[in-house]
Amino acid sequence: MVAAVPPTSKQAQPVALPGLARALMSVGKLDQQTAEELFRKSQATRTHFITTLTSAGVITNADLAHTVSSVFGAPLLDLDALDPLRISRDLLDIKLCKAYGVVALAKRSNRLIVATADPTNQEAAEKIKFTTQMGVDWVIAEHDKLLRLIEAAAKGDEALRASADLEDFSFDDIQPEATEEDADGAASEVEDAPIVKFLHKMLLDAFNMRASDLHFEPYEHQYRVRFRIDGELREIASPPIAIKDKLASRIKVISRLDISEKRVPQDGRMKLKVGPDRVIDFRVSTLPTLFGEKIVIRILDPSSARLGIEALGYEPEEKERLMTAIGRPYGMILVTGPTGSGKTVSLYTCLNLLNKPGVNIATAEDPSEINLPGVNQVNVNERAGLTFATALRAFLRQDPDIIMVGEIRDLETADIAIKAAQTGHLVLSTLHTNDAPTTLTRMRNMGIAPFNIASSVILITAQRLARRLCPACKEPADIPHETLLDAGYNEDELDGSWVTYRPVGCSACNNGYKGRVGIYQVMPITEEMQQIILRDGSALDIAEQARRDGVRSLRESGLHKARLGVTSLEEVLAVTNE
Repeated sequence: MVAAVPPTSKQAQPVALPGLARALMSVGKLDQQTAEELFRKSQATRTHFITTLTSAGVITNADLAHTVSSVFGAPLLDLDALDPLRISRDLLDIKLCKAYGVVALAKRSNRLIVATADPTNQEAAEKIKFTTQMGVDWVIAEHDKLLRLIEAAAKGDEALRASADLEDFSFDDIQPEATEEDADGAASEVEDAPIVKFLHKMLLDAFNMRASDLHFEPYEHQYRVRFRIDGELREIASPPIAIKDKLASRIKVISRLDISEKRVPQDGRMKLKVGPDRVIDFRVSTLPTLFGEKIVIRILDPSSARLGIEALGYEPEEKERLMTAIGRPYGMILVTGPTGSGKTVSLYTCLNLLNKPGVNIATAEDPSEINLPGVNQVNVNERAGLTFATALRAFLRQDPDIIMVGEIRDLETADIAIKAAQTGHLVLSTLHTNDAPTTLTRMRNMGIAPFNIASSVILITAQRLARRLCPACKEPADIPHETLLDAGYNEDELDGSWVTYRPVGCSACNNGYKGRVGIYQVMPITEEMQQIILRDGSALDIAEQARRDGVRSLRESGLHKARLGVTSLEEVLAVTNE
């Protein structure tokens, strides 16, 4: 008699596959062995079976949603069309939504319409029925979009909870001593005041979401809060319209603005502690509109000035030109570009490199955006008579080595800055022009003599900010050959050795983009260019000489970034716009 051999640990044990796996097997999307292996892996790592399935590359989220919709005869919904802030919080608790990966969309009679990626999840269905005492009608959605929508709805839910009782809150409940700033300039807070809590949460959320600006906008029947994230404005919250005056008053108090003045724009600053040893500055601007004061708050993160040249996106040859220029003892360096193109961060990155104990640095700005220890910073105050020109004259009596002027706006400021550059000082400043060559003609149009421009300006950097592709989800883009040629690529560059990428979107990014990268045109002023300036040449003549000197245009620099897979071709075309 032969004894039965017990199964060894190496022998695979039978697996009770979930309904979703069996459904995919029934239509040939998955085989038995792969299904069992992936299900074991999902249980071992405690991740959702769909996440394990898509991560393994067996099926995409979009293909899975279409297949499930077809197999179970359930309607398919694209969640990109939904605003997370418009989803009702009363239908289903957000914690239950996160636990089961579902979103309640609407209620019809005694039935609840719920979006899911897995309609075979009986546990989720029973839990929803028990909690809501309603039946469940499934709508199929892509799993990754579901997770993003739930996460966004959760963030919006927290913000809306903070403002839920603002309608009944009286700003008079805050005592005067609770709004006075201490020696550090930070306002003490009334923790149980809804307005204070709401503002504090908005500032923290903006910082955590890497926003650059917050917009508080009153309209006739609506009040909305938007964040600028990676260069794009996104609506974050829509608090009650009744809070607009009280919220504006709170912001103005802690920004040291005149709370009674609502007829003219005002500018101020405030601080927020976001860690044991980290304080973030905010620049506040108010603007009277038809239905109240619009307030824009710019986040000024001092750490952005310490990122280094490489983190800003300078290519090796561009970095070398810039480092050579800032290493010279005198001359003028100009950074140009539109508002919001990162000029200030570029200037402060240079100042941070130059900031040494043996160097005297003075800056004049309107206002100073980034606090840099070791640098003497002056805020321009035109109403008090402290203009850029006045500050520059004072700097020259303060034994400076390096001077930074926030912006050259008029002939007087430009004239003093050029004289400083000609008399042994390194001067850094900004201008608002489209590219580097047109900067020189812009200075000429301001009334500056050609020989002064040629003898003082040593380098001009034009820049733009493009959204950086998310490395986790970007995928190759199939772009026609003719389109690449029209964009500006040369025929010899299109040799098939590289590919462009397109944004996709995942839980870690914003519609396929995460962060921004600089696109630069770094143009040193060579002897040949000086000759063109002295004979009053046009911007086209200067651009042609720059090309002969090996300087990339902004479009060419952007195309190089797209070729490296840093950003998309669409983004390059949008920000360079040649």
